[in-house]
Amino acid sequence: MRIVLLGAPGSGKGTQAKLLVERLGVPQISTGDLLRAAVAAQSPLGLKAKAAMDAGELVSDDIVLGMIRERIAQADAKAGFILDGFPRNSAQATALDTLLAELNQDIDRAIHIQVPFDELLKRLTGRRTCTQCGALYNVYFSPPKQDGVCDRCGGALMQRDDDNEQTISRRLRVYEDQTQPLIEYYERQGKLATVSGSGEVTEILRRIIEALSV
Repeated sequence: MRIVLLGAPGSGKGTQAKLLVERLGVPQISTGDLLRAAVAAQSPLGLKAKAAMDAGELVSDDIVLGMIRERIAQADAKAGFILDGFPRNSAQATALDTLLAELNQDIDRAIHIQVPFDELLKRLTGRRTCTQCGALYNVYFSPPKQDGVCDRCGGALMQRDDDNEQTISRRLRVYEDQTQPLIEYYERQGKLATVSGSGEVTEILRRIIEALSV
């Protein structure tokens, strides 16, 4: 099973990807992880990626696709994979389809984890991290017993500078604008399944499994 996972920041996509890895026995392929590993290994593609990043440029789709090609050629991906973080737009989706066609493969399903805008905003703006032990809280969904104080070690809780409402609203709007054509792309192919990302983690996983028909 070859899956593309789509979801806005705060949708729980990363959590569900890890659960699907356990459930399906196929690897999660995160383009961010691929880039970091390739740069650290100083592979030919990694050196090209590092040169682009050092120049303040975006890593080209050709480089990312080359890394994906190398990754899906590995033995653990022969039964399938879960793509996380790529494609981000319909042009990348088209390029991915072309790459897979060369390998006699295809995307089976694109799963869109959908969460209402207001809930995403609360999930992201409500995040707090302990400065001492790193424990995570959310002032709306999993608040500490005492405001601003870690239950575990008594350390001070901190909100990241970019977790303010204005910045996050802008990020979510940009995501929506970029991803809508991608959602329509997979919808036209009859491969899109949209599931609610609200509720308990296990319930969301059940919805995804049902959408995959596995």
